[in-house]
Amino acid sequence: MAFVVHGVTGAQGRPVHSALQSGGHEVVAAVRTPSALPEGTPSATVELADVDTLTRAYSHADGVFIHLPMGSPQQLSVYAEAVVSALSQARPARVVISTSGHIVDAPDSPLQAAEDSPIVTLVGGAQAAGISTAVVVSRLYLENLLLPVIAGPIRDEGVLRYAMADTFPVSWCSHLDVADAVAQLLTTDTDITGTVAVGHDPGLVGPDLAHGFAARFGTEVRYRSITPGEFGDLILPLFGPDASAPVVGLYEALATQSGYTISPENSAQKLLGLEPRSVGTWLADIGM
Repeated sequence: MAFVVHGVTGAQGRPVHSALQSGGHEVVAAVRTPSALPEGTPSATVELADVDTLTRAYSHADGVFIHLPMGSPQQLSVYAEAVVSALSQARPARVVISTSGHIVDAPDSPLQAAEDSPIVTLVGGAQAAGISTAVVVSRLYLENLLLPVIAGPIRDEGVLRYAMADTFPVSWCSHLDVADAVAQLLTTDTDITGTVAVGHDPGLVGPDLAHGFAARFGTEVRYRSITPGEFGDLILPLFGPDASAPVVGLYEALATQSGYTISPENSAQKLLGLEPRSVGTWLADIGM
């Protein structure tokens, strides 16, 4: 019996894998290419569109951590349906899903994921299968600030440029914060189901982020608000037009809102007793 973790070679699965291992648990990495893992890492070879490989990986598992990778809506729908089918057949004891920033806990928000979206298909399918399911939701990741076009000017110019107004509050969190919540939901708080929101409450505004970097680096850092279009121009060389467009669309949508924050009622602070890392602590924990 072990915990099966998807995405161990990526930003989300790797810290979950580490958190579970640090707790002394047996962990199996569910990956397409086991050779990409450190030598000796227990693994299961899976294809997200292949129900049989997923079913074999999930069978007899103490718990499974799942998140959908980046991809087209059509491809992600295929993945979500395959994972749901495998869960229904294998019936692991516990499932924890990360929505990877997609919103499923704010039905009155225009940013709520559509009913026919892949993430809603995944979450609804796991719950309908009668498996104990917790869903970790977040807003924006601090790791976004590590993009070279963001982090470079912080160090070189003492300026943090981002596509939000100075007074716009966000429940920022890190992948490490998500991993802490996932590990706890898989190992100790297994009676908690439904959504668990990870992020700062109250939300942080742009100058709060700049202050965190300044305190960590020992230099002055100022926050400068830029438009979604300007942000799109920054990331276009990194991501290309197809991947940049939905990012710009998100920030354009956020510009019509008063904030992007979690609810205290389903927060990790209330449900799990977990506080998200400060900007400075997060930077220290990732070695910056």
